[in-house]
Amino acid sequence: MIGAHNPAQAARARALIVLRWIAALVVLYLLIHFLPFAPLRAALSRVPGTRFLLALIAYLVAHTLGVAKWRMVVNTAGGELDFATSTQCYAGGLFGTLFLPSIIGGDVVRLAVGLRRSPRPASVLAGNIVDRSLDVAAQGALALTGLILLPGSLPPVAQAAARHLVTAFVVVLAILAVAVFLLRGVVFRKRSIRFRRKLAHFRYGLRSVVRRPHVLLVGWCMGIVVQGTFLFFNALLAVSCGLILPLRAWLFAWPLAKVAALVPVTQGGIGVREAALVALLAPFGAPGALVLAAGLVWEGVIISGGLFGGLVAFLLRRTREREESATG
Repeated sequence: MIGAHNPAQAARARALIVLRWIAALVVLYLLIHFLPFAPLRAALSRVPGTRFLLALIAYLVAHTLGVAKWRMVVNTAGGELDFATSTQCYAGGLFGTLFLPSIIGGDVVRLAVGLRRSPRPASVLAGNIVDRSLDVAAQGALALTGLILLPGSLPPVAQAAARHLVTAFVVVLAILAVAVFLLRGVVFRKRSIRFRRKLAHFRYGLRSVVRRPHVLLVGWCMGIVVQGTFLFFNALLAVSCGLILPLRAWLFAWPLAKVAALVPVTQGGIGVREAALVALLAPFGAPGALVLAAGLVWEGVIISGGLFGGLVAFLLRRTREREESATG
């Protein structure tokens, strides 16, 4: 039964990733079909290879800071991971987000090694959740900054729509938090002692981080630097495409487009992110074809970075296996 179940599960996982890539291609096709193609092609041809390479290097350097942030938070929770293991976890997550099914997505890949290597696996899980929360808070800070700077940049109707969009996002997060709080008793009722012990370790890891507000503050600031770096270089690539917008427009639209990409429709949010960015930047007078061109170039940076992350994770794993076989 097990042998039959695993191949079936693997087949479903492969089918899922194929469907999500098809969905991404369909969304991109629709965008290209309904937007003028000649300006799109001209904008893509204007991007210098050196600027793309610079954006890719900045993307990888920012993720190096992301590794340090993730390790700091996880170790504060009690994970006890060295930098090489943290890099393997984080880099594997970059690859998994783009090239593995959602059921084996980036977070699961990121945790897989950490849970095996850490003496306190529950602490790694708790730290990862806190780290993700800091990323969301960093994106929210960027979007809020853009929203504060918006008055005078948009018509009153567009300003009201922007405020309603941010308000709706906050309300949804609040509803989810309340639902989790109310359902916690139902979920954990009649669980085994072993499960409750693991849950206690998990709660201890969360409290270890929460009791160190300076770690949360530093992690949040590092998250803003990482996300701000991505935003800046996406805007820089857009300038190469011929799209020049005030930075406050990017501060408002870019984080919200990234949140929209979390909807599990396409692989890694490809296509959804570009469609959201086209819609969010339209009130600023941004031509859709140029926004799409900038989004496609940035998507190339993300995919290249994901492939590089997969290579780094693979090499680190092979290095550790050789060290273990030599000492064993």
